[in-house]
Amino acid sequence: MDDTALVRAAIEARSQAYVPYSRFSVGAALKCADGAVYCGCNIENAAYSPSCCAERTAIFRAIFDGRREFSAIAVVGGPADEPISRLCAPCGVCRQVMMEFCDPKTFRIVLAAQADAPQSHLLEELLQLGFGPLDLKG
Repeated sequence: MDDTALVRAAIEARSQAYVPYSRFSVGAALKCADGAVYCGCNIENAAYSPSCCAERTAIFRAIFDGRREFSAIAVVGGPADEPISRLCAPCGVCRQVMMEFCDPKTFRIVLAAQADAPQSHLLEELLQLGFGPLDLKG
């Protein structure tokens, strides 16, 4: 699956977002090393803290299924019921979760304001000097 197809999968996932409070819907499509794709959307809660971002939803679904190797994630978002029109980068918590499960030197984060114009960034570019599992090994 190329980046454009991955973005289209994220756009489709965005349609499932549950965002009654922020009205800002986000979709994500996570590509595993073997080509499998897991999608997620953001899911809000009235208490806000228990909410879950689209990126973490996709990653946690893949982890639950036993996947541990990932190559890229596409992320799109914007006001609910409107087409995407600007880039929507992962929040800091999602970047930290990516750091837990992805190689920052090779894992790509694909952003798009239009389905056919994806932009690719490495995790290490978006989370400079990130703290991860390797930092805890003696």
